[in-house]
Amino acid sequence: MELDPLLLSRLQFAFVVSFHAIFPVFTIGLASYIALLNGLFYKTQNPAWDRLALFWTKIFAVVFGMGVVSGIVMSFQFGTNWSNFSQATANFLGPVLSYEVLTAFFLEAAFLGVLLFGRGKVPQGVHLFAAIMVATGTFISSFWILSANSWMQTPAGVELVNGSFMITSWFEAIFNPSFWYRFTHMGMASFLTGGFVVAGVSAWFLLRGRDVEANRKALSMCLWLLLVLAPAQAVVGDFHGLNTLEHQPTKVAAMEGNWETRSHVPLLLFAIPDQEAQTNRFEIGIPSLASIILKHDPAGVVPGISEVPRDEQPPVWIVFWSFRVMVGLGFLMIGVAIAGAVLRKRGTLYTNPLFLKTLVGMIVTPFVAVLAGWIVTEVGRAPWLVYGLMTQAESVTPSLTGGMALFTLIGYVAVYAAVFWAGIYYLTKVVRNGMLPEEERDEIKGETERPARPLSAAHTPFDDADSARS
Repeated sequence: MELDPLLLSRLQFAFVVSFHAIFPVFTIGLASYIALLNGLFYKTQNPAWDRLALFWTKIFAVVFGMGVVSGIVMSFQFGTNWSNFSQATANFLGPVLSYEVLTAFFLEAAFLGVLLFGRGKVPQGVHLFAAIMVATGTFISSFWILSANSWMQTPAGVELVNGSFMITSWFEAIFNPSFWYRFTHMGMASFLTGGFVVAGVSAWFLLRGRDVEANRKALSMCLWLLLVLAPAQAVVGDFHGLNTLEHQPTKVAAMEGNWETRSHVPLLLFAIPDQEAQTNRFEIGIPSLASIILKHDPAGVVPGISEVPRDEQPPVWIVFWSFRVMVGLGFLMIGVAIAGAVLRKRGTLYTNPLFLKTLVGMIVTPFVAVLAGWIVTEVGRAPWLVYGLMTQAESVTPSLTGGMALFTLIGYVAVYAAVFWAGIYYLTKVVRNGMLPEEERDEIKGETERPARPLSAAHTPFDDADSARS
């Protein structure tokens, strides 16, 4: 059997990006939450806000570290597996990714140490400013990364000359047609992810009676946020979908499982796409609803997948079902947020064990939704890497062999599995040891330790047998 270097390179990059993406989407929202907590403490001097800020800063330190480690190798893959793509897009992606480092990563790095280790050692206002700068840095970073990715989806401001993309307008390239939709959608996804994680952990603490005052505050804040953001995300997603219909109609056709261009297209709740036969084997749908959503008219004409040649069609079943996972989880989030509002009105928000356990179970759902959305976005543009201009096959490194790609893929899977296991194990330890009763809390004031690495900010030994302080 001959190994396909293109397929293996796609699997390798998909694995690495999927693994990495779950960390930034959490830290972006969590960094803003930590800045808010520090701001509330600065204004009110209520120690409950300080305890929450301290605990979630520990979580941020671990997740941020895992995100940095898991993201480093992606830049190398551009050279090892996608050298033709790197060479062709260097005029745009090179400067954009450099701007991300100069304007965002340096900002985060400069203030991260103050945020993690400056508590009690710098003035409270300086510590708050550091938290705000770290949160700002995460959004600047997402700005440049999403600009680069959106340009690959909806390229603008360039001309393809002798196999290289030449910039004709930096403004049009950076603020390409899909950028603001993706940036807004991803920013809200980050806040939803942070909100559900904080709500779930706070619910876990309330079920165990840990620091009830602080965790009631945290849960209340998050549920108000989710009640607003979860429905708003559905609206933003609708606008994003309309933008995608305009610029990537085949992707939307795959999302809807619509093979032929027609009117009165149903919204399919279930289907078994058969790409070989260019049809669905079984369908359950709501008549004309897809036309209403996409065209705001039940007789609206929606383009079909078969409008493009088969070699330009994405893998329909992956896009179709990933989209339904994302949307289904989105509606679940809306339902949970509404349930929280109902329980708040009844006065049982903090004491209903079923709801609190539901929130604990919801911790994983935003991560799954983000990954499903990423699969829709990236797989849905196949076979294009720069949509309509450069295919994946044209982008792969010419000298790369299937054996080389398979070897590195296995290596990445093995190393990342170890990193993920260790990270999740340590995070669960930090959570289990967090928000302890007052008599068991660490004394922060007067500490003279100088931690040597970001994970030291968690103040939790990795090994239970190790009684030494982090």
